[in-house]
Amino acid sequence: MPHGLGHLIGLDVHDVGGYLKHTPERNTLPGLKSLRTARVMEPGMCITIEPGCYFRDFLLNGEIPKEYFDFDLSYLNLEKIREYKEEIAGVRLEDCVLITEDGNECLSYDLPRTTEQIEKCMARQEWR
Repeated sequence: MPHGLGHLIGLDVHDVGGYLKHTPERNTLPGLKSLRTARVMEPGMCITIEPGCYFRDFLLNGEIPKEYFDFDLSYLNLEKIREYKEEIAGVRLEDCVLITEDGNECLSYDLPRTTEQIEKCMARQEWR
């Protein structure tokens, strides 16, 4: 996830305020400089959670120091990834989450997630 949790949601879809004077500074390393916030989450905040799979050269080439990206690239079929990368840069889901006093509430829970559900939705069929 090259952008961490995601972005704050407020008056604008991509609300500002991810980095303020009293919050940790933005990291400038490749892949980390795009993180949209380093804030401590507080009740009442809305933020996206955006898990994804991205075919990014700086990740595939091992340009991030091990302490930030502790993953053994030998597990990946880099040849196949480079083949797919020509057409697909990545895939991600994006959920909107409300931070509550005792956890969180997913505001986008009722969306298609599986391949079958998405295909039905795209065909304008009942997917639930």
